[in-house]
Amino acid sequence: MNRSIVGKVAFENLGPGCWGIIESSGQIWRIINMPEQLKYPGRQVEVRIKPVEEGASIFMWGSPAKLIAFSTFR
Repeated sequence: MNRSIVGKVAFENLGPGCWGIIESSGQIWRIINMPEQLKYPGRQVEVRIKPVEEGASIFMWGSPAKLIAFSTFR
């Protein structure tokens, strides 16, 4: 099921590194297809995501999700 969330972009320097969005509630979403336009830590964004299942991952940070749509705040 798709979800709309508002949060801040974050980069976690684990292994090769990964990008995510941290909601104000503290929930972390690890975006597996983060577009270059959003790769600015601290940028506030509103996104639509689809949580996904991963078989195995080297990342132990955040819940995996695919980005469907986004907008940024100034």
